[in-house]
Amino acid sequence: MMTDTMQGLGQFDFAGDDHVVPFQVEGLDVRGRAVQLGPMLDAILERHNYPLPVARLVAETVVLTVLLGTSLKFEGKLIVQTQGNGPVDLVVADFSTPDKVRAYARYNSEALEIAVNNGLTEPHQLLGEGILAFTIDQGADMQRYQGIVPLDGATLEEIAGVYFRQSEQIPTKVRLSVAELLDRDEAGKPRHRWRAGGVVAQFLPETLERMRQPDLHGGDGDDRDEVVEIDDLWGEAKVMVETIAADELTDPMVGPERLLYRLFHERGVRVYPPQAVYDRCTCSREKIRDVLASLSQDDIDHTVVDGVVTVNCEFCSTSYTFEATEVRPQ
Repeated sequence: MMTDTMQGLGQFDFAGDDHVVPFQVEGLDVRGRAVQLGPMLDAILERHNYPLPVARLVAETVVLTVLLGTSLKFEGKLIVQTQGNGPVDLVVADFSTPDKVRAYARYNSEALEIAVNNGLTEPHQLLGEGILAFTIDQGADMQRYQGIVPLDGATLEEIAGVYFRQSEQIPTKVRLSVAELLDRDEAGKPRHRWRAGGVVAQFLPETLERMRQPDLHGGDGDDRDEVVEIDDLWGEAKVMVETIAADELTDPMVGPERLLYRLFHERGVRVYPPQAVYDRCTCSREKIRDVLASLSQDDIDHTVVDGVVTVNCEFCSTSYTFEATEVRPQ
């Protein structure tokens, strides 16, 4: 179901934080999603206590993953991952349908300190040379789809733009922003919080001769970009999205609905019911035990300490302990 066109934003329920808002601008043949993240993002970042530059990278990756993952129309998982030779050599976030999000980063503390001291804290400086990979996993009985592009861009949204241009071949514009909030809690103590927001807009005309894949899933090499790259409607929509200020994406007083109205009200923007997303890891004792049971006896022996095997989930930091006899290879 869709709401009425957002005339003046009257009689309208706002989604609030941690809810993805799908939208459609029929006058421009554009569909997309917008989101602002607050408590969910805080939970992910506080768990790991990342240095500020790393936390920003993780936050942007989470926003991008949430925007794209909520487009999946089947049971499965979207994994967004960067791998590079910079101080932050790995950032990974995944979205498991219908609403689970998790993320973590790996970094070299010494190299990161050197980079920060030299003012080299832009995403491309922290990530270095490498790749950005988008993986769609539909389960054990289905083949994975993966799109890979080089870390070719100054920001994550620029790198994502390269992916859509080269792999998906759907005209797409991505905007991402992260903000730190310094305030005080109910007891008056200083508090550090995070906010992040983003918009993804795609040109998806419905006429048969210009029909495209309706969402992220694709990558069949279909090359039809020339028709729409010069399309006036997409040019107009792209310019509108490019005018979004970074603080508009994170300001809780704006929110996705007000932002969409500011951008597209003259064209008539419609929004779909929001979809909540949660900080929820998909690890479990059973899954970890199955992985350990698939290892060789030598591998198991190297992990046993005082008769037990301990495994820590890199995403949620949960620790699982098993008796060595529980995880003997089958």
